[in-house]
Amino acid sequence: MNYNYRYRLTSTNSQRETLDYHRDTCRQLYNHALYRFNQIPEDEGTVKQRVRTIRDELPDLKDWWDALTDVYSKVLQPTVIRIATNINALGKLKDQGYTVGELRWKSPREFRSFTSNQSGFELDKKGGQTMLSLSKLADIPIKLHRPLPEDATIK
Repeated sequence: MNYNYRYRLTSTNSQRETLDYHRDTCRQLYNHALYRFNQIPEDEGTVKQRVRTIRDELPDLKDWWDALTDVYSKVLQPTVIRIATNINALGKLKDQGYTVGELRWKSPREFRSFTSNQSGFELDKKGGQTMLSLSKLADIPIKLHRPLPEDATIK
């Protein structure tokens, strides 16, 4: 069984502002990608193919959207892929007999996290304090309420 370990960040005010800025940029990208996804006709491919089309537009978006260059690319890509994940989750709920709607625009209160896949982060022990090093952000202390298992793989 796979486990997700969650730990509390103990960031400073300036780090918190930077994290909030990155999270808000990801939220705006998600809303823009959702708008673009809704413009693409359904006969242009599967959900995954249409979302990948939008993901492949990210380098062009960075040319005119300066805030995207501040955020690590391995954070922006999962933000767009999140649309396909959410649509698949809605489909599973619909198959189970639930009444589902459609994906909606996310307000700052509803978009509370971002994901970094493969690279762009590292856990270090510096001076006895465990630090999370995020690419293009900072080194943020983590409060370990339980130790990381020796056989755990950090992804």
